Amino acid sequence: MTRKFTDTRILIATHNAGKLEEMGQLFAPYGVNVVGAAELNLPEPEETESTFVGNARIKAHAASQATGLPALSDDSGIEVEALDNAPGVYTADWAETPNGRDFIAAMTKTHELLEKKNAPHPRRARFCATLVLAWPDGHDEVFEGKVNGSLVWPMRGRQGHGYDPMFLPNGYGVTFAEMDADAKNAISHRADAFSKLISACFD
Repeated sequence: MTRKFTDTRILIATHNAGKLEEMGQLFAPYGVNVVGAAELNLPEPEETESTFVGNARIKAHAASQATGLPALSDDSGIEVEALDNAPGVYTADWAETPNGRDFIAAMTKTHELLEKKNAPHPRRARFCATLVLAWPDGHDEVFEGKVNGSLVWPMRGRQGHGYDPMFLPNGYGVTFAEMDADAKNAISHRADAFSKLISACFD
């Protein structure tokens, strides 16, 4: 039996401002106040698992235990078919530099690897998102979403974050980074997982 969400506040276990803003917009219609991990000075736990669900569980439970609030975490990434589904769970790691995350460098690396492999077009890829909603008593609920598409080069658009400028969702002529937030939020991997969360825990 899925547990229903009955609180008025939810902790989003992320230090990523873009992700927090996206979650705030998604939760707005449900009268739930969103608070971010950075606001509460929570440390970022080490993500030691090799799956999206494993890492999402680490983040959600750590945040919930530390604050006594129900916590929602998301682990997401892009899987590129021609690269054996890399970077996948290591998407953020590919963007790590000594000066913080640089997704332009990560996208450039991805493009260069595809070129080196002479990967055929369309270069199929999918964004995956796993949401874990954890309560202080240790209970959790897991929801997975994805959106299929292909990779374009050069990068296009200035909206969004992460790999959005090179991801062209199937059936669309614009990248995620060329869409406005509402259009992207309607079809994104996170929106897919989020709609499953809402129908299970809120409706």
